[in-house]
Amino acid sequence: MPSTNWADEVDGDELPQSFTDANGITTTIEYRTNEDGKKVKVTRRTQKKLIHDVVNKAVAARKKWPKFGKERMSAPGPNPATTNVGDNIKLKLSSTGQLAPEVDEKHEAMKAQLQNKKILCRICKGDHFTTKCPYKDSLGMEDAAASSAPAEEAVPEADQKSGGSSYVPPHLRAGASKSPAGGDTGREKRDEQPTLRVTNLSEDATEGDVSELFKRFGHISRVFLARDRDTGACKGFAFVSFTMREDAQRAQEAIDGRGYDNLILRVEWAKSSA
Repeated sequence: MPSTNWADEVDGDELPQSFTDANGITTTIEYRTNEDGKKVKVTRRTQKKLIHDVVNKAVAARKKWPKFGKERMSAPGPNPATTNVGDNIKLKLSSTGQLAPEVDEKHEAMKAQLQNKKILCRICKGDHFTTKCPYKDSLGMEDAAASSAPAEEAVPEADQKSGGSSYVPPHLRAGASKSPAGGDTGREKRDEQPTLRVTNLSEDATEGDVSELFKRFGHISRVFLARDRDTGACKGFAFVSFTMREDAQRAQEAIDGRGYDNLILRVEWAKSSA
């Protein structure tokens, strides 16, 4: 049986045909037989483009390095069998090698608004923010204590008679026990002392902080700091008792409305518990 050539079984009109137009697009036409035994026409259009890309000199030099190891005799370029080519990520490198600082638009807008305004400190009246005042810890109390003269005020006498109330305190009732010396009790003595009520304290405040804050104005007989039973943190208020009313008056005038630990303190005379 004579051998036949595969080319004899294929019609000359069915050979793949390709042509290139003026735009460089190559069109290839070929005929194939699909799974159903029908002859179909397959057309493919391809175009080759040469793309020039500007890369860093170090990257270009690294591409020309000779291959080594098992890839020593391979052709130039990556080998798909041994090399996985990822996406080409382009980086913009600055000439100085430093990242450009990010510009905060809100900060710049606020800076432009305050450009023509004068900043005045509420404590020392200087040209800086109150939070950055170098005297905010001392609160300027040394100057206030030295400059303020001791003001003499008449102590208002408390009414001994209750206005229209029939309630009688237990210590004034018949048969109530009194102190051995026939004097006042401990609570009554504390109530007679000039006491200041300090509010808007931070949770981290301690008795030592409050005492350090007020002792420069005179002798302190008692400091009470309200604390939480569970956490032990400051509840935000305290009582400071002075021996002399003049010292308490100067402390109240100097510290009331001043900043301490990023909070504005409120100092007022404590009300009697009687």
